[in-house]
Amino acid sequence: MASSDREARRETFEADAKDFIAYIRGTRNLSDNTVRAYETDLQAYIDWLGREGIDGYNVSHRGLRRYLAELTRARYSTRTINRHLSAIRGLYKWLVSQDRTKNDAAAAIASPKMAKSLPKTMGDAEVAALVETCDLEDAEGLRDAAFLELLYATGARISEVSRLDIDDVDLAQSQVRLFGKGSKERVVPIYGRAVEMVRRYQAFSRPRLALRRKKGPVPPALFLSVRGNRMSADALRTCFERRVAKAGIDGAITPHAMRHTYATELLSGGADLRSVQELLGHESLATTQIYTHLSVERLKEATRQAHPRGE
Repeated sequence: MASSDREARRETFEADAKDFIAYIRGTRNLSDNTVRAYETDLQAYIDWLGREGIDGYNVSHRGLRRYLAELTRARYSTRTINRHLSAIRGLYKWLVSQDRTKNDAAAAIASPKMAKSLPKTMGDAEVAALVETCDLEDAEGLRDAAFLELLYATGARISEVSRLDIDDVDLAQSQVRLFGKGSKERVVPIYGRAVEMVRRYQAFSRPRLALRRKKGPVPPALFLSVRGNRMSADALRTCFERRVAKAGIDGAITPHAMRHTYATELLSGGADLRSVQELLGHESLATTQIYTHLSVERLKEATRQAHPRGE
């Protein structure tokens, strides 16, 4: 193949990758961080194809394994390598569905096995410490308290909380409608304190934040920023990190720790695995099963502390 033809193929492949990113951004309801990660990972793959002189449409299994081996040599973590492979798999699956190639070499590539690790959780005292940093007489403080209580009450992903509209919260029925990965909808019940905190926020804080919007109609978002805009996942994450710092608790705690805590508390309290899977919005039961191990570890720790011969 002539050099000009190879360059044209490379440019077409890169354009197709951009079309794929536009597709997942518009239809798969992924978080902004996930889409950005896919975009970055695919660009790294495209750059590698260019360096190796490989046609992206006709890459072989061996070629893809070489790419993964290069990531390993560069000391990328197993989690990061799996993320790269997930992006590449998604791209080729989409290219085949769009009749832009017949070759899907990525489909047969096995993911590197990850070492099993238990997710980080929080204690109820730590959650209480977070909420106590919020001034309930202040518009932002009341908003943050409502956000934290809702996060703890639902086990929602931070991106799901960001997408919440006012109509998605039914305080009369004490439930919230969440839209997870792949636009899958689920309804999650919430406890009384969360209901009351969100009700106070909607009545007193949100209207004050809405008045700060200078242009255009106020969005239907449940959580508004200080300028009256929908709070993005990044903005909510920053808010969470600010409260963690103010509470003086473990700085490694993230919003996802609330989700882990929610699942663990449910299982420890006797909820069945299928129900927890549905409440978390997990596609696979295997994803939920890690929390059964975490619950067992907590029981072991409780036994070690409480039993007279535990030590």
